[in-house]
Amino acid sequence: MINADSLRISLPAILEPVLGDPVTIEDVQTVSGGARRGIWSLLARTPGARRRLILRSGHPDELHAGMELEARAQWAAGAAGAVVPHVLIADGSPDALSEPYLICDQIAGETIARKILRGLDDEARAGLLRQCAQALAAIHRADTTGIGAPHRDQLVTWRAQLDDLGTTTATFEWALRWLVANRPEPAPARLVHGDFRMGNLIVDGGRLAAVLDWELVHIGDFHDDLAWFCIRAWRYGAPSRFGAGGLGGIQAFLQGYEDAAGVRVDRDTMRWWLVMSTLRWGIICCQQAQRHLSGQSRSIELAAIGRRVCETEWDLLELLDDRRIA
Repeated sequence: MINADSLRISLPAILEPVLGDPVTIEDVQTVSGGARRGIWSLLARTPGARRRLILRSGHPDELHAGMELEARAQWAAGAAGAVVPHVLIADGSPDALSEPYLICDQIAGETIARKILRGLDDEARAGLLRQCAQALAAIHRADTTGIGAPHRDQLVTWRAQLDDLGTTTATFEWALRWLVANRPEPAPARLVHGDFRMGNLIVDGGRLAAVLDWELVHIGDFHDDLAWFCIRAWRYGAPSRFGAGGLGGIQAFLQGYEDAAGVRVDRDTMRWWLVMSTLRWGIICCQQAQRHLSGQSRSIELAAIGRRVCETEWDLLELLDDRRIA
């Protein structure tokens, strides 16, 4: 099991070949915010330098990528111009630390979405929104050769996830039937971050400093990332006119993406993906509630997320009834 003492003992041997000097590990602290991954902040001291690092650990599963895949995806996205943490090393084996791990540079800034949004005026919101659109455009033009990310059909994936829960709602089933009946032609396959949203971005002084949490990375349709950023859950209470991440209008976000990517985003296709993404969040809310109710992980937070299922049903009904995109 990873803890502060084990990291102080084990990490020097891992980091010395990378940093090229004897390493001492200091100031090891756990970091909150990882739902499925262990996250540690630490200081690596060498004779000539001090370097703040982040260590993430955890095993892959059906949906969540392994550490080496996360690293390859970040390297590819960074090479395409996306702002990502510099990954020093990643290992999918549990041999060294008892769990697979990834170590990257620590990036200064804020990740708590409500704090970020409270600190921005309208001009700063618009500027950050453009940077988010540009970051996604860079991710989507990354060279996927050799990354090894799975091709994922989100409709098939989340139909199966809902079936595995053994429960459903009339609204979810109606949404699934609508998605099957109105499915657009697939876009060319691209690298998809899979969880691009406020909360997985580091913002420093109103500037997008890094895109984090690549554990849902896959090959798929670029509309997936665009729509996920725009569901109501990631607005954090901002008015509907700030439908894109709580920062600005969805149309402004799509225009920024089109300018950066050199493609046109079909609005009907975007609506389909907004329905798909909202349904996905609703199923995740059900999964989180079941973790609490089953006793697997007793948590007030998980129980509260479960209560948000009805919110996603309301959002789905509105999306299915209205062809406009705010």
